[in-house]
Amino acid sequence: MEKNKLENKLISIIVPVLNEEQNIPVLYNKIKDNLKGYYYEIIFINDGSSDQSKDVIENMMKKNENVKLINLSRNFGHQIAISCGIDYCMGDAAIIIDADLQDPPEVIPKMIQKWQEGFDVVYAVRKAREGESILKKLTASIFYRLMKILSGTKIPLDTGDFRLISKKVILVLKRTREYQRFMRGLISWVGFSQVGIEFTRDKRFSGKTKYPLFSMIKFALDGILSFSLMPLRIVSIMGIVTVAILLLLIIYSLYRTIIGQTVPGWASTTVIILFLGSIQLISVGIIGEYLGRVYEEVKRRPLYIIDSVIGFKTSRKNNKTEEFEKWD
Repeated sequence: MEKNKLENKLISIIVPVLNEEQNIPVLYNKIKDNLKGYYYEIIFINDGSSDQSKDVIENMMKKNENVKLINLSRNFGHQIAISCGIDYCMGDAAIIIDADLQDPPEVIPKMIQKWQEGFDVVYAVRKAREGESILKKLTASIFYRLMKILSGTKIPLDTGDFRLISKKVILVLKRTREYQRFMRGLISWVGFSQVGIEFTRDKRFSGKTKYPLFSMIKFALDGILSFSLMPLRIVSIMGIVTVAILLLLIIYSLYRTIIGQTVPGWASTTVIILFLGSIQLISVGIIGEYLGRVYEEVKRRPLYIIDSVIGFKTSRKNNKTEEFEKWD
């Protein structure tokens, strides 16, 4: 399909924003340059920014009616902000991209080309990561490979949220309302035809990362616990192995008693007690994580709360609001 055959197709660019006032103008210009000849909308989701990000975006809207802004009532998190953008986008395809310029907008035309070839999901694979520490690269690599082992869903290695999704995928995600969200896992779970394209991830243009170590650990736990029952199965296996060890120790103790020898004393007993106690605590912790997620789901709170929606045309805004209320 040639570019001129996309005249009636709308490309939605979804950009979650948290304190990115210096990056937004550069990102906007790069996105605009790479969408020449396409009908597009750029939806910024202001996820509780405390800097001037909101004002910067509103100034852009005065010059370009294709720029739209959704202000959330507080910071709901990166994955929820992406979900909000998907709920409100009107495109035949949507591209999710972060505002830190680590995901280069120059890849967008390649994504659109793959979509034109018939793929419903085009995900960007990081062949190199510029400006990131060895520790972050190592932990990211371990996370993706651990997800591949534990998850029943085939999640591509070394991919983030930078990807294109077709209208079919958008409609499915609008119906998927789970509270603990791991978007790259959800998009893989949806299925349809998917393909990857490689790119080099640039270093952050300015500002601080929104994923320090603690946030990365939480994000990893969200991904593993949302898409795998393997931790619970590991607990069960540990229990079976522990019982087998205890049976052997009982048999050994009985044997030593029969032949008139005493069983070695308190040291071995203490080790066994500590071993069993640690397994029990780990098991309770894992089960508690799953129960906590069930608790969050059954409360049925909305994924996010919107403070204001700016820049949507009246007809589209009304249609979008109706659709949002239907699925949320």
